[in-house]
Amino acid sequence: MQNTLEYFIKKIKESLKDNTFVKILINSSRSKSNDLNKITIRIVEISSEKKLSFLYNHKTKDITKNYSFEDGITELQKYLGVDFRNGILYTINNDIRLQFSKKMKPNISTGKATYNKLPDTNHNKKKKRFVKIANNKYLQSLGVVTNKGEVAQNMQDKYKQINKYVETIDGIIKNSSLKNKKELRIVDMGSGKGYLTFAVYDYLVNTLKIDAKITGVEQRPDLVELCNNIAKENKFTGLDFTNGSINSYKTDKVDILIALHACDTATDDAIYKGIRSNAEVIITAPCCHKQVRKQFVVDNEFRDVVKFGILEERQAEIVTDTIRSLMLEAYEYKTQVFEFIADAHTHKNVMIVGSKTKTNTDKNKYLEKIKNLKSVFGIKYHYLEKLLQK
Repeated sequence: MQNTLEYFIKKIKESLKDNTFVKILINSSRSKSNDLNKITIRIVEISSEKKLSFLYNHKTKDITKNYSFEDGITELQKYLGVDFRNGILYTINNDIRLQFSKKMKPNISTGKATYNKLPDTNHNKKKKRFVKIANNKYLQSLGVVTNKGEVAQNMQDKYKQINKYVETIDGIIKNSSLKNKKELRIVDMGSGKGYLTFAVYDYLVNTLKIDAKITGVEQRPDLVELCNNIAKENKFTGLDFTNGSINSYKTDKVDILIALHACDTATDDAIYKGIRSNAEVIITAPCCHKQVRKQFVVDNEFRDVVKFGILEERQAEIVTDTIRSLMLEAYEYKTQVFEFIADAHTHKNVMIVGSKTKTNTDKNKYLEKIKNLKSVFGIKYHYLEKLLQK
């Protein structure tokens, strides 16, 4: 009777009712390919109402969502015993652990309480910031922070994007083969005004104490001059910016290649450069997907999917980025596709990350998948394919 999920849920409800609940930890994924590492659940108080706050810890990002007690328990049951084999309920009385065997047979055990007091349920805890604003000269020069050391009113969203971006980069590095490397060579293609480039350099060098060499590649000479001046003013000796396009830039061996919001096939140029330079990590945020959309000839059950322009555009984005991710897999990169914070210049918020693996990949298996996908939508070729055939 006790060795059931129902008993575990019952104990959760009791702890919430008698105010002994501390938190719940759900972990031990059933699949190595699962991007979600663990879920931590605690109580937060928002506008005098208590809720269950779920922190979804992914490999490259964290997502927080709040639920009512009832909805939170329903949400919990979607994962425990499904995607994860382990759940621990921490109360001030005892710890209750629910474990599922490989054959998914449940077992309940009770142990001594890890925590002897209730946690703070204040929702407005100070968030960890990867990018500090105090005495941050480069953010002042870029107009993100005022001379008073405050984030400019019209730059609130930009600062959030910068901070989230650095957090994402931090997670990507820590989950790649670069996690213990003390020297990094990075190329940021299409660096623009350098908001993100400066922040990554500052974090790697001054926070993580990594000897990072970063080059920002940008076509607009005025932005290159501006960024180089700011780098010199801040004594960022390992950071430089150069004038050029993604296609024309000559890459040597790099550890990380970045290309955010490179339009249409420029994203493919960046991925190609990354693969050919044997980059350990390739990070792209694609923008525009015209090359594939122009080729669509759909005469099958998907014809209604691309019947309307807006749906055809979205489908072209999905197909294009799917082929890109499969191509990275074919060249021995473990690939992740997830949402990122868009900026003011584009609503595109998909990020494709490829991390080099040491496994021998059956390239033909992925090329066959790409071939079949192109056939469904009548696509004759994908630009990245042609580049890699050189």
